[in-house]
Amino acid sequence: MPQKVVYEAKVEYLQILDEDGRLDTKLAKDTLSDEEVRDLYEKMVIYRHFDEVAFKLQRSGRMGTYPQNKGQEAAALGSGYAAKKGKDFLVPCYRENAALFLHGLPMHYILLHWMGDERGNQIPDACCMTPLSIPIGTQMLHATGIAWAFKIRREERCTITYFGDGATSEGDFHEAMNFAGTLQVPCVFFCQNNQWAISVPRETQTASETIAQKAIAYGMPTIQVDGNDMFAVFKATRDALERARKGGGPSFIEAVTYRLADHTTADDAKRYRDPQEVEAWQKKDPLIRHRKYLESKGMWDDEKQAEAEARAKKIVQEVVKAAESIEKPRPEDMFDSTFAELPQELIRQRETMRTCSLGQNPDQLGLRTQPQSV
Repeated sequence: MPQKVVYEAKVEYLQILDEDGRLDTKLAKDTLSDEEVRDLYEKMVIYRHFDEVAFKLQRSGRMGTYPQNKGQEAAALGSGYAAKKGKDFLVPCYRENAALFLHGLPMHYILLHWMGDERGNQIPDACCMTPLSIPIGTQMLHATGIAWAFKIRREERCTITYFGDGATSEGDFHEAMNFAGTLQVPCVFFCQNNQWAISVPRETQTASETIAQKAIAYGMPTIQVDGNDMFAVFKATRDALERARKGGGPSFIEAVTYRLADHTTADDAKRYRDPQEVEAWQKKDPLIRHRKYLESKGMWDDEKQAEAEARAKKIVQEVVKAAESIEKPRPEDMFDSTFAELPQELIRQRETMRTCSLGQNPDQLGLRTQPQSV
């Protein structure tokens, strides 16, 4: 029998703004204006300062474990900017603060989340997003389901779900991808490939040469982009969302980036990462390259940088104040917002703050107040 090739594929890579701030004007056409870049850069300055302050809050014992977003701001911000605020749905992991803030989430909600206050997960009605997802990969299933609902309702809305390179080794990832591809739901799978699945390097936790190629098996358009380049991230995400809105189904984006900090404040990346690797990626910092670009256009200088940093400091101070001065939650709160009408069993638990029947009914044997006969 003759042999023949039944399928061939390729993965394209997109970079528009390089690490030295040089822009490919042809590829940048119809993407971000200089004014938009300046505005987004100012936001990155704020979000980077927020990240640094959150780290200090944890180190000073004022907050629990925290995963820094440092180095990945352009990936979250560029993709979030491409989505329609109040219409498209963001389904995040836990390193997408920039996108969530851009879509209206009050900044102190993130601090409340990591302080262990569930009110940080009570997303305001005007914000089209789910709370942060700590379990690796589970949120992709939710995003697929939400996108399926949009399709069934014939709404021109999409979802973007974020996850790391390590999550693509989870079963939930493959189930979500298969479901989304089969039903052609309007969902963009956005992988922030920051090179490390906690302490496991990308080349160890997957044999794929790229993360992007995993989407080919599920019939999705896929692309790899420079995740520290807002132009490239914005263009790839915008194109994927437009395709989805027109009925083109799901897409996959691999944003190649790097976490410049530890996995979380409970981690010490110096134990497993080569300092030279970290130093090389620090030169690719998204804040550095976008500032270089603005400076080359005469739109930024040291004075503007100082003003932006002062503004960021003031904003973040107010955010921390809002998180730390919030009224303490009541124990009764854990019973609210679960049932439309609270069952009698839970009413007794709320009134007695006890779950056992003996605690709820002191007249039972062994808890009577009158002396017992021996």
